[in-house]
Amino acid sequence: MIRIGILGDIGSGKSYFAKNFGYPVFDADYEVSKLYKKDKKTFIKLKKKLPEYIFSFPVNKTQITKAILSDNNNLRKIIKIVHEEIRKKMKSFLKKNKNKKIVIMDIPLLLENKINNKKDILVFIDSKKSDIEKRLKKRKNFNRKLLNKFRKIQFKSDYKKRKSHFIIKNNFTKNNVSKSIKYILNDIL
Repeated sequence: MIRIGILGDIGSGKSYFAKNFGYPVFDADYEVSKLYKKDKKTFIKLKKKLPEYIFSFPVNKTQITKAILSDNNNLRKIIKIVHEEIRKKMKSFLKKNKNKKIVIMDIPLLLENKINNKKDILVFIDSKKSDIEKRLKKRKNFNRKLLNKFRKIQFKSDYKKRKSHFIIKNNFTKNNVSKSIKYILNDIL
């Protein structure tokens, strides 16, 4: 099985690229949102660590946002709890898809949390800062302060590019995405 890890800045189009490969995708953001909505065990752990912010199940994203914005240590606490569960979900995903030729790993903190393997093919999605800004501002829950907190815990783009096997310039067109994916797949298969 070939594991392709998708890297890039917040809002660079990682998830869109991942979904267009045509192979099973482990989408960590989707799994986190499922945890908040459906996993009582995660709720109990979060409530225990952050009782003044987390108080109702399913966990409301505004509670998470308030916790993160009020104290720098809260983001680390949340990540520690959530990523433990995400790793379990990822292992289950990999086991379920063990006979697939390729799987796509769409995990925002793939390198930061040392989730990648040495054999993983890393693809960096490179987008113009101005395009990213426009896209992020259109998001329903756009919050500049929250965005900056997340950016602080991520490795710099230059580092991610150096670690990547492919750097794809994303101009947010379907044609560009298709050509880039075809190029990557032709090279690795």
